Amino acid sequence: MGTVITILFPNSIESRRINVALLALRLLFGILFMVHGLSKLNDFSQISSSFPDPLGIGSEASLILAIFSEVGCSIMLILGLLTRLALIPMVFTMCIAFFVIHSGDPFSAKESAFTFLLTFMILWISGAGKYSLDYIIRNKIRTLVSTKKA
Repeated sequence: MGTVITILFPNSIESRRINVALLALRLLFGILFMVHGLSKLNDFSQISSSFPDPLGIGSEASLILAIFSEVGCSIMLILGLLTRLALIPMVFTMCIAFFVIHSGDPFSAKESAFTFLLTFMILWISGAGKYSLDYIIRNKIRTLVSTKKA
């Protein structure tokens, strides 16, 4: 009975289950987002001239920024490295996709962008969790600071 209560009502926001769930979200959505970017990277020469240019910087530059967000930032998300910083371009890309590129489309056409956007916002709010490079780096910094104070 105690196990059931613990599963239904975890005693701490820092519980192991929360951290495993954050890791799973980072891995799943990081890999899925990276797949989108890798397909753009593989077809760069074919799509660079016709890629949408919502920022007015040119199709090729817009495509490069999308690939950076979808591949580079996804790798950082998967590793949990500077997670909140990496999520900024990812959230921006999905805002552009949802609110600009697919603005007139039915929800079914922009559902993917919406799902990514919400997931990235949740991860930005929660942080990477315990199973991340951010956690390791934060602990090393805390150790260095506390050693210097002593």
